[in-house]
Amino acid sequence: MEPVSDFDLDDDEFAESAIDLLPTVEGPMEIVADAGTRRLHEPDVGQRPGPRSLSPSSASVYRTCPRRWKFRYVDNLADPPGEAALAGTFAHRVLEVLMQLPGAERSIDQAKVLARQLWPETEHDPDFQALELDDDKGRQFRWRAWKAIEGLWRLEDPSQVNVDATEAKVSVDLGGVPFRGIVDRVDRGPDGALVVADYKSGRAPSERFAESRLEQVLLYAAAVQAERGEMPRLARLLYLAQRTIEVEVTIDRLATVVGDLGETHRSLTADMEAESFDPTPGPLCGWCPYADRCPEGLREVESRYDSGRIRVDAPALVHLINPVTPPAAGGGEPVATAQAAPSTATR
Repeated sequence: MEPVSDFDLDDDEFAESAIDLLPTVEGPMEIVADAGTRRLHEPDVGQRPGPRSLSPSSASVYRTCPRRWKFRYVDNLADPPGEAALAGTFAHRVLEVLMQLPGAERSIDQAKVLARQLWPETEHDPDFQALELDDDKGRQFRWRAWKAIEGLWRLEDPSQVNVDATEAKVSVDLGGVPFRGIVDRVDRGPDGALVVADYKSGRAPSERFAESRLEQVLLYAAAVQAERGEMPRLARLLYLAQRTIEVEVTIDRLATVVGDLGETHRSLTADMEAESFDPTPGPLCGWCPYADRCPEGLREVESRYDSGRIRVDAPALVHLINPVTPPAAGGGEPVATAQAAPSTATR
């Protein structure tokens, strides 16, 4: 086998993991100097009650589960990215560099060259090494990332895109809410109007849920308008290797998403002032890295296991072998209990 850093692209395509049905790390990320990979870095909490700023990803975490937001941003507990997230991060990195090249150089062959050059950044990243992938799984990981990269050509001809900016940092006030993030791409359309585009490496949503997924990129459009004084014409999600979802940017649409962001900010500020963060038990408890610290979340995982309503690859199932109960939500170290649980998850 060739060294992993050669980024072997000749493997047979492997099956997509069902984890794509769940949220991946998609949103504001920064380049980490020691690894060169995009990684979440959101110190949102200020000294006084209320977050210093909100990004689409941190707002999404709060809406999904306020207690999970507390564990992550107040308690600063680790939330390491999984395999799917890291593969997506690597794909984003390669496309970032590719789209900074002159249009005529944005070819699939050039993307392969960049993938090989940039692979060591991920290969030596502690989060990737923590996955402890064997040779076969490592090759599958690289192939998965490559299929996402190559998938851009199924959506557009990169050589014809008029790129205005990549990895554009935005830090603005949106409706009284301090907002920040990093936009994957800002383009100029054929008519010269701005187009805000964001890459997605997870599975594209059905038509039923497509509109709700556009909120993030519409917030980016609002931020671009606030910074540049120019309203983008389109907001676009590029689901790599699948399809593009886009919407016309209008004053009404921007007012809606900015208003929703304001509601999230007010609710979050109230929770911080009260120092109370209620959990929102549901299917995603099975993938929450803090399930063992949340009695309600752990009970949800147990209930779903008992009724056969949880996937066998849900990471939180490991806590059913030796269930733990924290002395208080988010505080102290988990304490093992004597409750019995199945030793394997077979459902």
